[in-house]
Amino acid sequence: MPKSQKPSSGLVGAGLLIVDKEAGMTSHDVVSRCRKLLNTRKVGHAGTLDPMATGVLILGVERATKLLGLLALTTKSYSATIRLGQATTTDDAEGEVLTTADASAVTDEQIAAEIAKLTGDIQQVPASVSAIKVDGQRAHALIRAGEEVTLAARPVTVSRFDVLARRDVATEAGGFVDLDVDVDCSSGTYIRALARDLGAALGVGGHLTALRRTKVGPFTLEHARTLDQLAEDPAVSLDIDQAAQTAFPHRQISDAEAESISQGRWLEPIGRKEIYAAIDPSGHTIALIQERGKRASSVMVVRPATLR
Repeated sequence: MPKSQKPSSGLVGAGLLIVDKEAGMTSHDVVSRCRKLLNTRKVGHAGTLDPMATGVLILGVERATKLLGLLALTTKSYSATIRLGQATTTDDAEGEVLTTADASAVTDEQIAAEIAKLTGDIQQVPASVSAIKVDGQRAHALIRAGEEVTLAARPVTVSRFDVLARRDVATEAGGFVDLDVDVDCSSGTYIRALARDLGAALGVGGHLTALRRTKVGPFTLEHARTLDQLAEDPAVSLDIDQAAQTAFPHRQISDAEAESISQGRWLEPIGRKEIYAAIDPSGHTIALIQERGKRASSVMVVRPATLR
């Protein structure tokens, strides 16, 4: 969107910013940078991304921060590199090496068999260095404080776990095997844990050396912009109308219905269970609606009467 063009919602600057995060930055670092570039404190993120990881990070700006908790971001996609032959304390390349083994004799058939066991509905023990809370504290903070942390397995879904390429890396100890993989999974799945569990199942250890998130819900790298691109053109990726209409199913409403819902009243239900966007005849998103019983009421008024 050109810098001079205002979002079509009329809520200046409000929308979703899909950032292509670079490696080495925390999600908080990205939020701080975007606050400066967009000259607003009203920036929040919908879930974090590890510092070593790159790719899709979703931010809400201005009034669109209210959208973040309503987004159905239940599916995610990643491209990653798994190194077989070495286990680390963090299950990724940033941790200390725990064990090293010769993985050169591991066959493609063995790898495929163990990957099949890690695909579908599985029970996964999250990476110990994670943001999961244990007795009110983040697991990674407890680990760094020298405490032992045992996390319980939890159900996740890995709908795709494909090996794209194998590279054998010779070392003095024998050799590593690097696997380039694509993973589609449910929210809450740890790709580091998949690398760890694959290596453990093959008896050689494993960890993640690269991770790129390519998709979160309906938002992909095609929507994303780097921070350098944002610095050149400080604007959201999708204005608040476009964001709501990308993230939610639609219901067309009349001008009279738009006026009613913008003032906090409700509409007649149409038999939908999920949250949906109510779109007026001019194409603006007036509200996000959820039906309960005989009422279709707003869970967020995107364009209240005072701002229309």
